Amino acid sequence: MKRIEPANLYRNNDKAIGVGNAFWDLSEHNGLAGIVAELDNGVLRTESGHEFVNFTCCSYLDLDSHPQVIEGAVAALRRFGVLDHCIPRGRVQIPALLELEASLGELFGADVVSAISAGVASAGLLPLIASGHLGNGVRPLMVFDKYAHLSLAAAKPTCADESEVVTCGHHDLDFLEDQCKQYERVCYVVDGSDSLGGYAPVEELAVLQEKYGLLVFYDDSHSISAYGERGIGYIRSHCPVLDERTITVATLNKAFGSSGAAIMLDGYPKETLRIIERFAGALSYSQPVNTAAVGASLASAEIHRTEELTTLQQRMRANIELFDSLVKTDQTGTSYPIRIVPMSDETVIDAGRRVYERGFYVSPVFFPIVPRGTAGLRVMLRAGQTAEQIHALGEVLIEVGALPQAVGE
Repeated sequence: MKRIEPANLYRNNDKAIGVGNAFWDLSEHNGLAGIVAELDNGVLRTESGHEFVNFTCCSYLDLDSHPQVIEGAVAALRRFGVLDHCIPRGRVQIPALLELEASLGELFGADVVSAISAGVASAGLLPLIASGHLGNGVRPLMVFDKYAHLSLAAAKPTCADESEVVTCGHHDLDFLEDQCKQYERVCYVVDGSDSLGGYAPVEELAVLQEKYGLLVFYDDSHSISAYGERGIGYIRSHCPVLDERTITVATLNKAFGSSGAAIMLDGYPKETLRIIERFAGALSYSQPVNTAAVGASLASAEIHRTEELTTLQQRMRANIELFDSLVKTDQTGTSYPIRIVPMSDETVIDAGRRVYERGFYVSPVFFPIVPRGTAGLRVMLRAGQTAEQIHALGEVLIEVGALPQAVGE
């Protein structure tokens, strides 16, 4: 019988699962994965009665439990009378999606197309970019940042059927410029805001965009709502090039507090939007954002237009600064709500377990979530966390030996 030898040009499940699954098994064995708990006033409680505060949650402004957002979901269901209008939107749709996209478009200052998730959006859009149908008609060299989120990197094989695909070092501007000199068109795929802390070098990339026509595809999921006036995110706050050379996707499941995703476009004609609607993978299937999520998103968008959003952002930033004053990390001093407390592969699970036993959940991260040798405990700061909780977490991190510094040092 013939055996198939994989090419593994753009992904390698044997490698990722072979290394990473051992950590996941160890996490689950130590009670740090597969946790089931009820949420009550910011505290989670398991069936066995263990209570803990979640410090690894992407709802940075705690809008997912905001009464106005919850009521918005319920009101939309009552108004439209259906949860999922299960037919491709290119054929028949109720007004809900159009209202959502108009509201988000005004909020973000862009043409917005909705999707059920940022991963679905990227999986649908990136092959269209690779084939030149979303862009200027030229098939670009697809350059994926080495640390691009899995939801982006997973599109490499399908993009490779339409164009050439390469991977570059993290934010390697010299490599990008060299490719721009060699190829008629280049597309750089990168996180606008990293899931492990930090932002893309948007101003430096803008220089390449102006000089060579570089197309940049950003996933800015971790900064939408948490950053910028009216929560427009890091990319749309700082990128000097907001036209057809910049495409941004962002989930609405994190700081925005609802569900689904927004694709932000500038300068594309209606005909291109129709191509997305009809040919962008799952975006063209009968899986639009459901009505409850639409209602929740519309309600969250209204909060974004008020001073309440500014207040929530300020609370989040105050909590970030408080944590930084207690625990030093490589991210200390940045506006980013994620902190990685460095650990070794051998100690990260045990430290995470001991922190959990003391009433706090901080997720251990390890390869392939992070590069080899950079394991750590991921801490996410939110507006709703109290100063007492943050102080207590800092003390526990020191107590379990997660840091060489003492609290407040």
